[in-house]
Amino acid sequence: MRSLFSPGRLARASAEHPWRTVAVWSVALVASIAIIATLLAGALTTDQGFVSNPESERARAAIEDRQGSAERVVETVVIQPASAAAQAAVIGAVQGLDTVAAVQRGPSSPSSSLVQIVMKGDREQAGKDVAAVIAAAQAAAAQSNATARFAGPASIDVDFQHIAEKDLQTGEAIGIPVALVILLIVFGAFVSALLPLMLAGVAIVVSLALTALLGQVFELSFFVTNMITMMGLAVGIDYVLFIVSRYREERLKGLERIAAIERAGSTASRAVLFSGVAVVVALLGLLIVPTTIFISLGAGAILVVLCAIAAALTLLPAVLALLGDRIDRGQVGRLLPRRFRRSAGEPGRGFWPRAVAAVMRRPVAWLLATTAVLAVAAVPYFSISTGAAGIETLPTSVESRQAFDVLAAEFEVGGIAPARIAVADAAEADRITTAIAGDSRFGVPVLTDGVLDVPVNAPSTSDAAVAAVRHLRTVSDSPVGGETSLNADYFDIVDQFLPIVIGLVLALSFVVLLIAFRSLVVPVVAIAMNILSVGAAYGVLVLVTQKGYGADLLGFTQAPTVDAWIPLFLFSVLFGLSMDYHVFLLSRIRERYLETGDTADSISFGITSSARLITGAALIMVAVFGGFAMGDLVMFQQMGFGLAVAVLVDATLVRTILVPATMKLLGRWNWYLPRRLGWLPNVDVEGAAVGVRQ
Repeated sequence: MRSLFSPGRLARASAEHPWRTVAVWSVALVASIAIIATLLAGALTTDQGFVSNPESERARAAIEDRQGSAERVVETVVIQPASAAAQAAVIGAVQGLDTVAAVQRGPSSPSSSLVQIVMKGDREQAGKDVAAVIAAAQAAAAQSNATARFAGPASIDVDFQHIAEKDLQTGEAIGIPVALVILLIVFGAFVSALLPLMLAGVAIVVSLALTALLGQVFELSFFVTNMITMMGLAVGIDYVLFIVSRYREERLKGLERIAAIERAGSTASRAVLFSGVAVVVALLGLLIVPTTIFISLGAGAILVVLCAIAAALTLLPAVLALLGDRIDRGQVGRLLPRRFRRSAGEPGRGFWPRAVAAVMRRPVAWLLATTAVLAVAAVPYFSISTGAAGIETLPTSVESRQAFDVLAAEFEVGGIAPARIAVADAAEADRITTAIAGDSRFGVPVLTDGVLDVPVNAPSTSDAAVAAVRHLRTVSDSPVGGETSLNADYFDIVDQFLPIVIGLVLALSFVVLLIAFRSLVVPVVAIAMNILSVGAAYGVLVLVTQKGYGADLLGFTQAPTVDAWIPLFLFSVLFGLSMDYHVFLLSRIRERYLETGDTADSISFGITSSARLITGAALIMVAVFGGFAMGDLVMFQQMGFGLAVAVLVDATLVRTILVPATMKLLGRWNWYLPRRLGWLPNVDVEGAAVGVRQ
């Protein structure tokens, strides 16, 4: 049956017209750079919103009807040492600014004085304007030999954004050099090693441009840029790594250049296509969660994976056609240990064949032992506490964190993010005020233009603040809004959609693997293995970042909670990446099995011939994810560490032990497909049936 997809023919067409293909991608790259420069900044937001209509959104709409704006952005200025003169100087410096609506003198302690500044516009606009206000206030305070530090929604958002940008640079600074070293070890040549980085960069730039265009229609979180860069480097490098390795293998077998490109397209590129589809399918689960952060992360990751696939299937064959054997220029083989100086297509000798043979000699023992290890590693997950990393998790060198610490120690933090209620009348405001009187979790409510602001004396992301707002909702007849209310709705939505996303990802992944390998057993076994590896990653994540075991050693900030979006996000991404490797590996095993019909030989050949590549690809992903984990934001530390652990587990314990053990035990049943499912399309993921013109 003819294959429904023809990556081989697409590769040949691109290789036969290389300059045309490169020209098309060059135009796309130039256009993308222009789009990024003009549109990207305006397409991203620091706000967290909802697609659905929870209570915090209903409150926002009611407040906007009353006051014309849903938000009242109040920045608190902490002046040290306490000084009436410095207070007066700061007030005089900022009250005439066009971006400031009102200024008032706040209370003082023995060591600090406060000034409260009400910004004009919403939180997004205040974030753009607050830098000038901070500069004016700090200059005025300095004239009185004092310091002025800001803590408020706008200044905190700006600090989070700056740290996210710094973390992005840190991730790139670590991930890219380490990836280059690993690629040099795998290929032994500079040209071959630079090619995956180049194409990953193209995929990242084009996907950032597509994100900028998408952001003109839908609100996207600024964290999407971090996600695109991280995923783009991880999958983009891996896809090119596998295709270039197969191309070099076919050249060593004697195929001429275009034929080798087509053969690589018919095999490795076909596997890239289906592994990419598996990743995208897993990421689709993020798009159904009705929050801007999940939709942004999911959309960005999907776009960059699709761009990486497109570049690998078209641009890469064209570049290979132009380079030819010059792809092996810049040989560094003599600088490497002998065991790394083997050709890309050589099945390998030494460790991998011996390891696979040992596992297949005692498959039951290895299967049970490895499953037990992964199950034990997953145990800490059952004590997970989810929440959100607030300002209290920022580095102490950040000025908004310093100001917050002073407020928490000497005053109250309730004014930073009060609960806001558009009350029906003054009587409702009085009832709410009376109901919470004497409750230390709340400050003194203030009624302004029909909106009651209730200070919540705890960080807006904390369990204490969320519990306080949930209590406030029980005593209020009107919807309760504000940042803490938004967080409460966000946590509820994540908890509600976690099982839905897991079910969707499992179902879609099953269908993709069923079609890809025309086997009922392959998807069942793959899903079971992926659940084990993801569970182990969850457990280690909780053990290190939440419970603190080894956190200091790794340079992580121990947090009382794992960010609520992390488990759901990790499941989708890790499941996709696990399927990624599974498709690569099984495609080689299936290809060999169709040639020989020998299950044991096929397993050994598939694993040993691809082990070095899969290990190299996994190490690249670990380096990229680990680089992002080295940043300052707790959420990125948790995300990067969780991804790195899962990929490492998947490429070692799962691929080296569980895959050969289970496949050896199942034998011919690995490829079992009931007759009633014979109507499924034959997409021929392994490419064995595709001929090659020479």
